[in-house]
Amino acid sequence: MTTQYLVTQIHKKQSFLCVGLDTDLDKIPKHLLELEDPIFEFNKSIIDATQKFCVAYKPNVAFYEAYGVKGWMALQKTVNYINENYPDIFTIADAKRGDIGNTSTRYAKAFFEDLNFDSITIAPYMGKDSVEPFLAFENKHTILLALTSNEGAFDFQTKSIDGLELYKQVIKTSQHYLGSENLMYVVGATKAEYLKDIREIAPDSFLLVPGVGAQGGSLKEVCNYGMNNQVGLLVNSSRGIIYASNREDFAEASKNKAEELQLQMKEELQKYKKSLD
Repeated sequence: MTTQYLVTQIHKKQSFLCVGLDTDLDKIPKHLLELEDPIFEFNKSIIDATQKFCVAYKPNVAFYEAYGVKGWMALQKTVNYINENYPDIFTIADAKRGDIGNTSTRYAKAFFEDLNFDSITIAPYMGKDSVEPFLAFENKHTILLALTSNEGAFDFQTKSIDGLELYKQVIKTSQHYLGSENLMYVVGATKAEYLKDIREIAPDSFLLVPGVGAQGGSLKEVCNYGMNNQVGLLVNSSRGIIYASNREDFAEASKNKAEELQLQMKEELQKYKKSLD
């Protein structure tokens, strides 16, 4: 999917919501456990219920790998279901891969060709030759971890090197990678005040922003600091949507939460448009 097509979908749906499919068998409604593939059946119900209100889905691969072959098959069925039934929706493999040379190329083939995801999250610690193999795939997107929401982010990401914090170094350096037009960045919603500086370094890039909802991030602040002329944001909510209920009404509850966020996003988009007039 091209960036421009994603932007078109954002304006069409008046939403930049990404729903995180972090499916945990210990948290899904108990009646689903009786089914042959409870992970996929849960995901399918969530997708059908929320697809009108979001522009992206982001399965966290660890939640599938934890269940071995069955989990991996559920992941494949999930992304196939999205691609076949809702092809206008952007898919993100939250895999946080990162290795050098041929290994990165194999990871890229696994997620871009075999599973047919539109994008993948990448840990940039090993540098250019661990990132560029992903950028070589046409109309596929590489989402670098820049500034994350977790407590340990301050261990390294905000440390200064020659007067510039590491996360800024990552963003600035990666802008010169071959294929960098297909780069996006992960920036946690709980660090929304940092978005102003990030926008100075990467004014045109899309930012994947987790942490709105259960983690306490503010959508208003994220939009205030991070929105650009192409919107430039994919705001993710996982637990707050998919676990809105653990009863038989779980899909309807997820729909209501997704619609609630979409309406807030519509309001933010309208405010931004007025500020440009």
